[in-house]
Amino acid sequence: MDGTENDRRETRDGTSKRMRIGISACLLGQNVRFDGGHKLDHYLKDTLGAFVDFVPVCPEVEMGLPIPREALRLTGTPKDPRLVTSRGGIDITEAMGTWAKDRLEDLERENLCGFVFKSGSPSSGMERVRVYRDNGIPSKDGVGIFARAFMDRFPLVPVEDEGRLQDPDLRENFIERIFIFSRWRDFRNGSPTLGALVEFHTAHKLQVMAHSPKHYSALGRLVAKGRDLTPAELYGTYERSLMEALGLLATAKKNANVLMHIAGYFRKQLSADERQELVETIEAFRTGLTPLLVPITLVNHYVRKYDDPYLKGQHYLHPHPLELKLRNHA
Repeated sequence: MDGTENDRRETRDGTSKRMRIGISACLLGQNVRFDGGHKLDHYLKDTLGAFVDFVPVCPEVEMGLPIPREALRLTGTPKDPRLVTSRGGIDITEAMGTWAKDRLEDLERENLCGFVFKSGSPSSGMERVRVYRDNGIPSKDGVGIFARAFMDRFPLVPVEDEGRLQDPDLRENFIERIFIFSRWRDFRNGSPTLGALVEFHTAHKLQVMAHSPKHYSALGRLVAKGRDLTPAELYGTYERSLMEALGLLATAKKNANVLMHIAGYFRKQLSADERQELVETIEAFRTGLTPLLVPITLVNHYVRKYDDPYLKGQHYLHPHPLELKLRNHA
């Protein structure tokens, strides 16, 4: 998307700058596939695309292959696959590797906060790509040549493929990660100080707790001893641990624990009936009767009503724009 009024729109989570996300070009409707077609994903292009700028990549076309073209496949072993044409068996592994090296240099300058790959693609599949053995029988345990190179080069950048994003939990997890990663990038690209890190950590405490109580405790200890570490050690360790934590799914049980933790902040303000209603609403979510949006909405009502400064600053309550409809599924 070009520079428009959208570039200046502030999202509901307080992010005013649009992040840049890499994506397989065919998912945006570009006719770059081997058969001359595309795999347009309307949610990605239209819904998520309202809040991010996509950087489209088609490894096969960008390295010089025509449209249409002979389909490609991976052969050999998952650890050391070869990328070959499906009928003629022409090996283009080295050519793809050379192109990918240069393209990754360009992408590093894009400051990507995530990448969405095309599932099953021998060049861009993130996982479960067919690898054809000598006997001709494929195993689905390969990784596309470009996708592997990208993940090796940028191991902390959130990635997913569009097939997995059909799962509402994985979709929410990926989008939550890219928004947090964008805020982390802004923190690192500014003038990071220990005090600023404390503020960042404080604002994301409940989000981390919802993904991994273990990492929540470890990150707290890390920040507490921040003065004993060099900035490189402190920020590098924090980033790795943060993204590792967020890679774990926030389950209904863990979310319910966070919500009960939040409920504790209102124990003096709420009446007995209100406390009971809040507990019952959280339990209905935990048991799968209602979506997360229901207790979150009630909690946000009390946060606004009683103006709790700590909870008002928690990204857990507004992790991404409501328009993405990520907390609406039970």
